[in-house]
Amino acid sequence: MAKLYFNYSAMNAGKSTALLQASFNYRERGMRTLLFTAAVDTRAGKGVIGSRIGLKGDAAVYDSKVNLFWAIEREHEKGPVACVFIDEAHMMDKAHVYQLARVVDELAIPVVCYGLRSNFRGELFESTAALLALADEINELKTICECGAKATMNLRTDKNGRAVREGAEIEIGGNDRYVPLCRRHFFERFNAK
Repeated sequence: MAKLYFNYSAMNAGKSTALLQASFNYRERGMRTLLFTAAVDTRAGKGVIGSRIGLKGDAAVYDSKVNLFWAIEREHEKGPVACVFIDEAHMMDKAHVYQLARVVDELAIPVVCYGLRSNFRGELFESTAALLALADEINELKTICECGAKATMNLRTDKNGRAVREGAEIEIGGNDRYVPLCRRHFFERFNAK
């Protein structure tokens, strides 16, 4: 039975690496997968999922104009799709999550999403909230804070390393803009004057 999976973590836990490895496992066995990533995330190139350890894979892109159900249904009609993988799932719209639930329920294709749980203010993303509500299975990928504890939060920093408290919810960046922290250290730095 197909399921909707949500794998979440703080920054730098290896989400993209895990996605690319899982897709490779399907393809190695002769099964077709579809990979999607956010159109605004061009760090590895447009339509490319890139991991910090150097793995890369081509992907279709989504933005608010893309209906993921229709896109996946069209591809499935061309040839069977064994699994769909979504990178940067926190950048989806809530509507995208409902479209992916339809893929699972109506097309019987498993969908595996990878993304952040919370934004730089410590609040759920709209799509993350929908995934937490609708996913059949939820899994946390772990990374560590600078103190060695499990990191659960994402601190956005300015060029001087100070916490950013305001701004757009989505801002593309890596280690230059975000620091994975435990809750205690996140709030210590977020609330520092």
